Amino acid sequence: MPRVFSGIQPTGSLHLGNYLGAIQNWVGLQDKPGLDRFYCVVDYHAITIDYEPAKLAQQTLSMARDLLACGLDPERSTIFVQSQVPEHTELAWIFQATSTAYGELQRMTQFKVKAEQQSFATAGIFTYPVLQAADILIYDADQVPVGQDQVQHLELTREIARRFNNRYGELFPEVEPLLTTSPRIASFRDPEQKMSKSSGEGHYLSMDGTEAEIRGMIQRAVTDVGPRPEGAKSPGVANLFTVLRELNAPAHNELESHYERGTLKYVDLKGAVAEAVWTTAARIQSRKAEFPPERVAEVLKAGAARARPMAQKKLADVRSRIGLASL
Repeated sequence: MPRVFSGIQPTGSLHLGNYLGAIQNWVGLQDKPGLDRFYCVVDYHAITIDYEPAKLAQQTLSMARDLLACGLDPERSTIFVQSQVPEHTELAWIFQATSTAYGELQRMTQFKVKAEQQSFATAGIFTYPVLQAADILIYDADQVPVGQDQVQHLELTREIARRFNNRYGELFPEVEPLLTTSPRIASFRDPEQKMSKSSGEGHYLSMDGTEAEIRGMIQRAVTDVGPRPEGAKSPGVANLFTVLRELNAPAHNELESHYERGTLKYVDLKGAVAEAVWTTAARIQSRKAEFPPERVAEVLKAGAARARPMAQKKLADVRSRIGLASL
């Protein structure tokens, strides 16, 4: 059975970019027959950048709760925490030592961006894509749902697998990107950049926000900025329409018609977006009551109990192939 793997960092509350860019798609994949689905909260990745140790465990459980409230179903998907399966990091070290070229990591676009954002750029930011490859390959995942901005990392995963297979014998699958239609959601404050917590307050919309907070942020969204080709939407307007479309808002087609006729009022567009986002956020917030902390912990333990034996079996094969002693 084809297997899908994807992960998300526990960076605190879920934001709109996370939901539309990844999680909504993960939930939808549960309705696709013939797929074995693995979804992981990647807390090892989270410690490669500035973070607060006292908050990490709570943020990890909070993100898992958000995933469940969004619709991930532990009966149809394996949901677990990365650090509960430490075999990920051992495989990452083996890949670094045997199958990853230094120059390949130097070319990673996200490394350059993240390193510039940190006062202390750790080696973990540099080797992050190797751990990502281990996350995927330790479960023989052959499909990874990604947007276009993640294709570079996935190509490195494919190259690591090929290099390992050529040197030690066929063991890992040829991973294919499951290219999603999930959009790149931009910041409402600066629609030229991706919605991200790393850009600071005002650049992301928390799905935990109150109705007033959510509606207020969207009403303040930047619309007309910068030059654009004749007839094309400005980045801010295009971003608002993307959110409407991805949330299947009833007003989307009508507002598109107004735009084409030149009769669109931005106040109406922002109002429709605010209504659609708040409806979605309110649904997610209300569902959280179904997942108290003890229930979330149960789901994660069960997920790790399924994932870890698979990881251990794969790692034992890897250790044997590379010549480590079995004592």
